[in-house]
Amino acid sequence: MTSTPTQAAAKAPRQIFESIFAFPPNRDTLGGTAYLILETDAQGVAANLLVDCPALEPLYLDFIAARGGLSWLFITHRGGIGRARELQARFNCPIVIQEQEAYLLPRAQLTSFQQTFSFSLISRALWTPGHSPGSACLYYQRYGGVLFSGRHLLPNRQGQPLPLRSSKTFHWPRQLRSVQQLVDTFEPDTLTHLCPGASTGFLRGRYTVEAAYEQLHAIDLEACRQQSPLL
Repeated sequence: MTSTPTQAAAKAPRQIFESIFAFPPNRDTLGGTAYLILETDAQGVAANLLVDCPALEPLYLDFIAARGGLSWLFITHRGGIGRARELQARFNCPIVIQEQEAYLLPRAQLTSFQQTFSFSLISRALWTPGHSPGSACLYYQRYGGVLFSGRHLLPNRQGQPLPLRSSKTFHWPRQLRSVQQLVDTFEPDTLTHLCPGASTGFLRGRYTVEAAYEQLHAIDLEACRQQSPLL
């Protein structure tokens, strides 16, 4: 079968770990990076989890379908919604989003949460407000602990994870408190990797931010408080 121009231009998702794939940046989410986590339930049936929305490319839809479809679509913040309703219609999966941003998806089948939400015994969402009212991270227990941070934490030009204040930041002091919350929640042996929801090019070929807990612990929150908004 001849590929369409769109299919030919799309790059295949990149494998980060055995059960984690990263999709190329999506224009619909201002260059956001979506991730697919492959899981199975107690009966051995696929229970895959998509973190934010990749572009609605046939290549990506086929990639997800070939691995068992989706049981969940998790949105880390309002900017990660993209074409979530179309993905839900394609895979018949609930969309999980923090309750303060659920109104942005009218007519969608939603599961909203307040503080935390457990997808399985090894994956859960954590409300980390500040970047947006309903900004949230997803923690995956395998590989020493992986945090999918959305835009709550992004790599800077040196590849270091930081909260980055922009003109669209909802509440900067609250975002910094959310960073401290993560430091208080995890330990070096429970948080090894961080997968950011954007700016992955600053990782310069590395797939994750490594030594994630140590790097979060080293963030100078007092210096961040003085940070001017980025345009």
